[in-house]
Amino acid sequence: MLPDLQLDDHVRLRKPHPCGGYEWKIVRLGADIGLECFTCGHRILLTRRELARRMKVYLPKRDAEGPAQ
Repeated sequence: MLPDLQLDDHVRLRKPHPCGGYEWKIVRLGADIGLECFTCGHRILLTRRELARRMKVYLPKRDAEGPAQ
């Protein structure tokens, strides 16, 4: 099951991209999820099921204001 994904969130996949990068940014949401490699900028589309299988860590984006005190 996928967490609640938002645009500009970061994910780390299990296997590296051929450029050597593991980190990806979510650039498209829908039936397919669009990802952009942080290392080389290459974009791919994965189905939600495929992303759920390949994803290792979900890193949600942080608020610009930081934690409330």
